Amino acid sequence: MAVYTEISDDELDALLDQYDLGQALSCKGIAEGVENSNFLLHTEGGYFILTLYEKRVNAEDLPFFLGLMEHLAAGGFMSPTPVTTRDGRNLTEVAGRPAAIIEFLDGRSVRRTTPAHCALLGQTLAKLHTIGSDFTLKRPNTLSLASWRPLYEACARSCATSLEPGLLSEIEAEITFLEGHWPSDLPSGVIHADLFPDNIFFLKEEVSGVIDYYFACNDFFAYDLAICLNAWCFESDGSFNITKARKLLNGYREIRPFSQEELAFLPLLCRGAAIRFLLTRLYDWLNQVEGALVKPKDPMEYFRKLQFHQAVSSVAAYGLD
Repeated sequence: MAVYTEISDDELDALLDQYDLGQALSCKGIAEGVENSNFLLHTEGGYFILTLYEKRVNAEDLPFFLGLMEHLAAGGFMSPTPVTTRDGRNLTEVAGRPAAIIEFLDGRSVRRTTPAHCALLGQTLAKLHTIGSDFTLKRPNTLSLASWRPLYEACARSCATSLEPGLLSEIEAEITFLEGHWPSDLPSGVIHADLFPDNIFFLKEEVSGVIDYYFACNDFFAYDLAICLNAWCFESDGSFNITKARKLLNGYREIRPFSQEELAFLPLLCRGAAIRFLLTRLYDWLNQVEGALVKPKDPMEYFRKLQFHQAVSSVAAYGLD
């Protein structure tokens, strides 16, 4: 269970005293997520998500995350909105942690994605990019190119060779390649940066919500697509599903057309997205948080995805002409 900080009954009651949500009926830890402590909160006013922001989340970033959710929802996007206190604050504190109560969205994530889900994902991501384009707050991507070598070095100090012989040298060679070829001027704006299947809800074959904006930042739109291609278009046996990729990309460009530069750089951006998740998973694997019951995810899954993208020569491999 991804709960790092427990809440006492007294602490919960004191928190709810600041809101017009009534008394707590139940508050249960949620297993999903690895960054924060999340609870399904049931009060006399309905169901909500209570999130406690742990030490890995920079408190200075919280106005960006919560403000983005409000901005997207106001623009008609399927984002939950933070609940405000009686004096208008969307950020409070409980159990010594910054905290927010977020609107609960109906729907559920899917474990087995289909091409139809991927088409809806593409449309949804393009809407997020479009509606978020006039959000005034800015946040750099702290897990992009400049962070990968320090992450690699931190993993190297923790004896990552126990996973697979030669892994470290291959990661270092890939980072060196990406540092020499990474684009500098692609269309950019607010991106989600973590839109995995568990962060999008479906209801009656339609998208009902997008959650977990705690990696959102300003970066290339096409990099967000690359993250989704990695997260949604590989099967459990490691094979790449070109039909899913084609549906995702075509769904996206129904809303927001690609530039030729974005298409040309997409294979490289997919390599970057794969190395990003390989490194963060590897770091978490080697530095497990004491007391957290969440199981670290397999970093080698993203090494295999990286190897696929390294062999790609054009966007045709992703289903586009």
